Amino acid sequence: MNAPVEAVLAAAAAATALAAGALAFRMAAARRDEAARRRRRAQALGLDGPGNDGLPARIVRFIEAKGAPAPASGRRFPRARKRAAPRIEALVRHAGLQGRIDERMVRAAQRDLACLGGLAGAALGFALSVELGFMLGALGAAAGAACPLWALRGLEREREVELERCLPEMLEVVALGLRSGLSFDRSFGLYGGHFPSSFGKACLSALNSWSLGLATREEALRALAGSYRSDQLGRTVERMVRSLRFGSALAPDLEQAAAEARARRRAQVEERVAKAPVKMMVPTGALILPAMLLLVMGPVLLELMQG
Repeated sequence: MNAPVEAVLAAAAAATALAAGALAFRMAAARRDEAARRRRRAQALGLDGPGNDGLPARIVRFIEAKGAPAPASGRRFPRARKRAAPRIEALVRHAGLQGRIDERMVRAAQRDLACLGGLAGAALGFALSVELGFMLGALGAAAGAACPLWALRGLEREREVELERCLPEMLEVVALGLRSGLSFDRSFGLYGGHFPSSFGKACLSALNSWSLGLATREEALRALAGSYRSDQLGRTVERMVRSLRFGSALAPDLEQAAAEARARRRAQVEERVAKAPVKMMVPTGALILPAMLLLVMGPVLLELMQG
């Protein structure tokens, strides 16, 4: 190959590499812009906690966009609605969305997503066969109806994980403020004002509610504990309420509660680490083991088939 052809090929390879790099840079910039838009939209909706770019937060935004439907749609089954409404309201409260989403909005989103999922599954299935169309339509409707509850449970689990991490910090900050001579309100406000987490914002909101006279301190603290599905936070809040009511020393109790919270979190992390090998057995047995058997036994089977 002569020199001009090699120069042309080298120039073409360099141009291709530059075009690929420019395309990758443009795609990365587009992803960053999209992530920034999602963060701004999540902050405008109040979904600024962990996982605000994930599917659960998107489903929650879809629920919020539905608005409050008319309550006359479920009059045929009042008992079933009465049994299911407390569970949905508890999910909404534990997901930190109380005041933005109610039970009727969740039901409206379930209805719309069930229709969309059923239509999508039926369209996909009828392209192959009638029986598969009905089957996939039913599965799509069931999956669409379960999506709002799945999203609320996902946000609830994220808040529980964040609470495990932030509760010992909050207790130690409040105890440190009390040891320094500050009042409980000032000590409690230190955590909410200097720790930018969703739990810190919830603590700051509770502090503002009793500072502005919207609720008593006991009511605000118990409402804060009720917004999380955590027995440990409930016991800690009751300990705070009793100490503030009777005037007993609160700092030693908070330090003891912080030590207990850290020990419990450490035990939970160790439990999750111990469960990891057991969970890895399923993908190992379903994916890796068949491939290894084919790799080892494949040549032997081919020789037997040919011989």
